[in-house]
Amino acid sequence: MGVLYWIVFGLVAGIIAKWIMPGRDPGGIILTIIIGIAGALIGGYLSTLFGLGDISGFDLRSFIIAVLGALILLFIYHRVRGR
Repeated sequence: MGVLYWIVFGLVAGIIAKWIMPGRDPGGIILTIIIGIAGALIGGYLSTLFGLGDISGFDLRSFIIAVLGALILLFIYHRVRGR
């Protein structure tokens, strides 16, 4: 998967995660991409750890894992910020 695919993948996953968990979240489009990509890494690590598979490409299962990882990241951000 090329870098451009990772950016688009991260952007879409970050947007969906921010849509599911609304509120005052950090940043604009660049930070949304970073949240989505970091969410994919976190989600991939956790799903591999629990034996659910990893992110192997641009498919629905990988997308769901990335969104769940981004949601975990946003949840941690909200807890640290003290909402």
